[in-house]
Amino acid sequence: MMYKMNKKYQLIIFDWDGTLMDSTAQIINCMQLATKEVGAKQRSDDDIRNIIGLGLEEAIHALYPHATQEFINQTAIVYRDYYLFKDKTPSPLFAGVVDMLDELREGGYDLAIATGKSRRGLEKGLDETNLHDYFPITRCADETRSKPDPQMLSEILIDYNMHHATALMIGDSEYDLQMANNGNMASLAVSYGVHDLQRLMQQKPVAYVTNARSISKKIKELNE
Repeated sequence: MMYKMNKKYQLIIFDWDGTLMDSTAQIINCMQLATKEVGAKQRSDDDIRNIIGLGLEEAIHALYPHATQEFINQTAIVYRDYYLFKDKTPSPLFAGVVDMLDELREGGYDLAIATGKSRRGLEKGLDETNLHDYFPITRCADETRSKPDPQMLSEILIDYNMHHATALMIGDSEYDLQMANNGNMASLAVSYGVHDLQRLMQQKPVAYVTNARSISKKIKELNE
């Protein structure tokens, strides 16, 4: 039985990669394959891990600051081909994600996604995990501005007709939490993704969790 009540945080907005889906290995592998195919100097896995969360073009630019737009466009095309079709690196949900989302949905929370993925990339992930029904509203980096710009959060708030003070952004990267700060929105850090907890805490989230299963419990505590 679903119910709603006056909660401090009613709208829960999730990042996708590194927060709900354990896709870091696949993203790194696809970027390594793509940059090798276009003949670019290889970057380390840690370099690539650091840019996860940005939109694809912004991520490539961060890896290759002096690259031409033509190079960025071509690398993005090759990356998408690997990610959407060729690469078979597993990207499972983190343990406990479905149970956690069930608790939030049964608790009457409104759920959304704000991701650096493309629309095709997110739809692929939602299809593979059967999570479409949990998220009536989603925003992707190729539809709006990349993190840490808060535009995708603003658009989600408009779609839900909610105020930023009633929303909570949940993410594993500095970019997620910076986006929340830039949108004057509270954030919850998860320490099991791409950026370490010390780096995340510099963005002053209201709290943090060390595993996905505990997110719903932490939100309940924040709302008490």
